[in-house]
Amino acid sequence: MSLTNFLIKITRFTAQKAKIYSFLLFIGLFLSLLPFSLLPVFSQQPVQIKTLMRADEAQQWQPLVNKFNQKYPHINLEVIEAPSDSNQVEDLYTASFLLGNSPYDLVYMDIVWTPKFAAAGWLLDLSDRLSEQEKDKFLTGDIQGGMYQGKLYRIPFRSDAGMLYYRQDLLAQAGYQPPETFDKLIQISQDLQQQGLAEWGYVWQGKQYEGLAAMFVEILEGHGAFWVDAETLEVGLDKPEAIKAVEFLRTTIEQKIAPPGVTTYAEDETRRLFQNGKAVFLRNWPYVYSSALNSPIAGKYSIKPMVHAVGQDSGATQGGWGLGISKSTKHPDAAWQVIEFFSSENSQREYILATGYVPSRTSLFNDPEIVAKYNYYPKLLSVVQNSALRPPIAQYAQASDILQRYLSAALTDRMSPEAAMKAAAEETRRLLRSK
Repeated sequence: MSLTNFLIKITRFTAQKAKIYSFLLFIGLFLSLLPFSLLPVFSQQPVQIKTLMRADEAQQWQPLVNKFNQKYPHINLEVIEAPSDSNQVEDLYTASFLLGNSPYDLVYMDIVWTPKFAAAGWLLDLSDRLSEQEKDKFLTGDIQGGMYQGKLYRIPFRSDAGMLYYRQDLLAQAGYQPPETFDKLIQISQDLQQQGLAEWGYVWQGKQYEGLAAMFVEILEGHGAFWVDAETLEVGLDKPEAIKAVEFLRTTIEQKIAPPGVTTYAEDETRRLFQNGKAVFLRNWPYVYSSALNSPIAGKYSIKPMVHAVGQDSGATQGGWGLGISKSTKHPDAAWQVIEFFSSENSQREYILATGYVPSRTSLFNDPEIVAKYNYYPKLLSVVQNSALRPPIAQYAQASDILQRYLSAALTDRMSPEAAMKAAAEETRRLLRSK
């Protein structure tokens, strides 16, 4: 082979090799830049934010969910429907947290879940996200109900509070003003029953369930008594004032002011009795007001704060639902945007107008649009501002179960009020010592 031909072959081989190297270099460069070229595509995908709630309320939320997703296309809010039993919803949240990596970014919770979830370390502290100025726009009881050991974990969405309903037509007919004390409620009840104006004087929730504990908080407050002091963990169930609270309820049964079946009644059983004109007074929640507008007593009833003992204050058990942020979420800022949207004045107004629930923002009780539809809301404000919290302790569920069992035993005459409350107090103290 001539030198010339040899050099030509070497040159061709080198050129081919160079092409291969260039191709490989191009491929390497392409692959290294691929993630950056796709980043804008991925970054445009909305952040997923999930929460869980009762099926009935999830459907009520849907118009606001749609509005939020349209306004914030970078976030996709998804509401997972759960059974319409609040206890089952709590259990589902609890199970998801215990298993780790909960799929829920937001926690839509009943006010009494807050201490349990916060104490377990399942919620983010929201104290720095809500300014004092903004905090003052909510009902005080709702904000307090979202706190645990001085930190804020739940932003209120809708409120609730126990109150006294009364037949204003019957009281006017008999020449009475609405009662302020327990004794006056009993006196009026007996008088109107004797006159044949009503079958029952006073109906309340006596069934052994959470509603019994909620109702009893108001009776305790009205007697100057308490259940558990959240700061000191002192238990007050066996103090004389607390025993008097039980005796008041027993008196309504013994003197046939309340029906004998009251110890099996929850909210709706008592509501139906009142709406059908069978009772003068009813202890219940705000939902009854709008429900009774289409009943035989429409236009004949009103509401006021719960009665109390002489020299004591009235108390309305604080209820309601709000939003917290799961500590396991990867998107806390997006979750907070959801909370800001739903807890805003505009969102609450739209929700209240559609559902008749109670707002957590004070200004909405006198909002012209809301008052035009629900003219009793200004009066409702005076009730919910006298709120009383159930003990904000981590062991609330167990403490409530203890109270329900012994209070039910006292009301059904299986134990005396004194024996029942002493036993409840001792068992509650053991529970708090075992934490």
